Amino acid sequence: MALKHYNPTTPSQRQLVTVDRSELWKGKPVKKLTRGLTKSGGRNNKGRITMWHRGGGHKRTYRIVDFKRRKLDVEGIVQRLEYDPNRTAFIALIEYDDGEQAYIIAPQRLGVGDKILAAQRADIKPGNAMPISSIPVGTIIHNVELKPGKGGQLARSAGAYVQLVGRESGYALLRLTSGEVRRVRAECIASIGAVSNPDQKNTNLGKAGRK
Repeated sequence: MALKHYNPTTPSQRQLVTVDRSELWKGKPVKKLTRGLTKSGGRNNKGRITMWHRGGGHKRTYRIVDFKRRKLDVEGIVQRLEYDPNRTAFIALIEYDDGEQAYIIAPQRLGVGDKILAAQRADIKPGNAMPISSIPVGTIIHNVELKPGKGGQLARSAGAYVQLVGRESGYALLRLTSGEVRRVRAECIASIGAVSNPDQKNTNLGKAGRK
């Protein structure tokens, strides 16, 4: 996805830079994979403001994303790539061979029609998921579990990734983009590739009122 610059018809348009999302799905999300999302308005469970200046904005529907990649040993095909208002990364709609559908975080270089697989061992290509013990050292990964079975928690935002740099006594060593090296259990599951929409960091809202 490329960046989109605008003609300076107004002072805010002069600075505005957004991500070109023309290649994404323009329809509605799959209804059974969504649920309602209530705005908190910066209030806690007692109704008291705990974070000021929150409120307004467009209504959102939450997309249920499969961070656990629980569909093991069943091949799936990418039906489409979608925008998700709740995260900076794009999401991919997967239809598995048994007819079930799910959303996953879309990695870079994953396109419509590509096949993906979550298994104990799978090809090292974007979108496939497997335990870190089955992934070669040096591989770029995302959506990494910190505890086995808990679901991916690490490297889920736009352009994020970690690199597998080694293994030691049942643990894997992961280097984050900050330079920090973390140890996680080798049986934790991770997905291959870096997260989509790396140009998100180069966008410019153009004015203080835009969110």
